[in-house]
Amino acid sequence: MRSDRGESLIDRVGSPLLSPFAGDQEAAWIEVIRKMDEVYADLLRYETDLEEKNTALEEAQAFISSVIESVSDILIVCDRNGVVLQVNPAAVRLLGSPAEALLARSLADLVDPPDGAHIEAMLRAPSAAETVALEIRFATTKGPSDLYAINGATRCDPAGARVGTVLTGRPIGELRRAYEALHTAHSELQRAQRQLVEQEKMASLGRLVAGVAHELNNPISFIYGNIHTLERYRERMSVYLTAIHHGADPVEVERLRRELKIDALLADYASLIEGTLEGAMRVSDVVKNLRRLSFPKSGETQRVDVDRVVRTAARWAARAKPGHVELSFDIAPDVAVVGNEGQFHQIIVNLVDNALDAMRGHAEPRIDIVAQRNGGDVLITVADNGPGLADGLIDKIFEPFFTTKPVGEGTGLGLWISYGIAREHGGTLAASNKPGGGAVFTLTLAAA
Repeated sequence: MRSDRGESLIDRVGSPLLSPFAGDQEAAWIEVIRKMDEVYADLLRYETDLEEKNTALEEAQAFISSVIESVSDILIVCDRNGVVLQVNPAAVRLLGSPAEALLARSLADLVDPPDGAHIEAMLRAPSAAETVALEIRFATTKGPSDLYAINGATRCDPAGARVGTVLTGRPIGELRRAYEALHTAHSELQRAQRQLVEQEKMASLGRLVAGVAHELNNPISFIYGNIHTLERYRERMSVYLTAIHHGADPVEVERLRRELKIDALLADYASLIEGTLEGAMRVSDVVKNLRRLSFPKSGETQRVDVDRVVRTAARWAARAKPGHVELSFDIAPDVAVVGNEGQFHQIIVNLVDNALDAMRGHAEPRIDIVAQRNGGDVLITVADNGPGLADGLIDKIFEPFFTTKPVGEGTGLGLWISYGIAREHGGTLAASNKPGGGAVFTLTLAAA
């Protein structure tokens, strides 16, 4: 304890002028005054610390208040009985009433009546650590509010006893409407995508039908010509046999034999019948290939002869296009893959068809198809001598709806469907350019 002149009590007591005591009594009083001075100094230090902590507490309270007022989500604090103790400005703006009018009201009164049961369930949350999530509407001065997503957390005292509930929430009505609109748009997009996929399948079927028609046309024309010739031979043989059966004289029979060329007719019968049977066998082979392309049940796989399917698919795809293309095959013997034969055929048709479109206008178009076994896989490459893939297209070429064809000539789904089929079969489909020019597509599938 110090005087106005900066002297402590002990200094003044220690002065001979102020000391009325002597000996041990004086020393005792000096000790008492020294303790009083220490206590006073501690009080001053405690007061300073208290003022600093009070200032920090006010600043923390102001910070928390500013944060609560700035939060865009609504905040409502209530006691264990659901009586409102505090609301933030966002809740005041939502409910349309002053904060003073909202305090001490029941939380159930602030909620749209149909949602009152949800509030009662939230207030009865059994665990202090449990957060209840619900969707409710509030009763505002303008009527029921938009839908809000509310989280109700239990508020506890320092001893862990439940003393109330804290509600936080944000509007989700607009978000839900946006989500529903997005879902509708996504559904429409999926429907349009399915329609385009079906159109691409129909286009592939059209190319297949055109190739099959061309494939069937030659043997059928051959059979038709042979049958027409056999019909003429039948008429001539009928005239000759009728003359014999009616007892014509040998001279007349000989004359008819020479005029009707019976000997040449009989000699030609064998080749005509053989050619007709060969044409019928070719038609039968085409029909068998078509039957093999029927899709089995989902998930069902089979052993597919690569040589037969690749040659058939490439030939049919080439014949469906105008003009001539040279097809070169280098297929290892006894190479087979495991998968769906119809889908495998569709991949080859799509690759050959794209190669033909890329070489449109080329003087000598050529497609080289190679199939070799590589360990447990079979690698099938389809290469053309066209201009190749432009820079930047290799990364986009398997994307849906991406096409370099003019409008009306392609949907951009052929390679995407082929890529998807390869993935479904556990394989890959990749594109690149040959060093000497032209594009190369490599299909990798599991070997049988």
